[in-house]
Amino acid sequence: MSEEANILVVDDEERIRRLLKLYLDREGYQIDEAVDGDEALDKALATDYDVILLDLMLPGKDGVDVCAQLREQKATPVIMLTAKGEESNRVHGFEVGADDYIVKPFSPREVVLRVKALLRRASATKYLETKPDTQNVLVFPHLTIDKDAHRVLADNIEVSLTPKEYELLLYLANAPDKVFDREELLKEVWEYEFFGDLRTVDTHVKRLREKLNKVSEDAAKMIVTVWGVGYKFEVMET
Repeated sequence: MSEEANILVVDDEERIRRLLKLYLDREGYQIDEAVDGDEALDKALATDYDVILLDLMLPGKDGVDVCAQLREQKATPVIMLTAKGEESNRVHGFEVGADDYIVKPFSPREVVLRVKALLRRASATKYLETKPDTQNVLVFPHLTIDKDAHRVLADNIEVSLTPKEYELLLYLANAPDKVFDREELLKEVWEYEFFGDLRTVDTHVKRLREKLNKVSEDAAKMIVTVWGVGYKFEVMET
């Protein structure tokens, strides 16, 4: 991802938009702003942003509504910003498709680090063209992962995943039958070492299974819960 990434900052507080813009400008990112949910959704649908920083509590549509409606059409990475730190709000944000969650008050440097981590996991929408000789594909019964195109097929039907859902599936699938605990997945997929909620992993696994299950029950069953430990990718016998 180039350092000219285009980022939408959505918050009804001008001081927060200014602060985030100041720090993100320093990284060379192109910043756009929105002050309420309706403006945010209009801009997010009209422009292919690389990341959206989205406040949860907004005039008009709130952040959850914006994210849910956005996910119906796009897989743009979304980081939720909110003063509500309760677990139920974090989980709700993840359930509608947010990729990350930062609780106010936050350190602007932490936001920049989270944005950089998300940008490194290049958005699926940025890998639309691949050369045949550079294809890198994982093929399993009922499931195919095209790494170059960031595409997932379940029983030959494409499954629309958010960038984090895709990265989680790929990380598990790269080591079939190996059990990963939540801490390791949070560190490797989300690149968190000193912060992060373990429920982040659980909610993303739940959404990933639900999306796969809509297309192929067999594909969904490949993501296995190892109780008391974490998760693994299990290759089913044909």
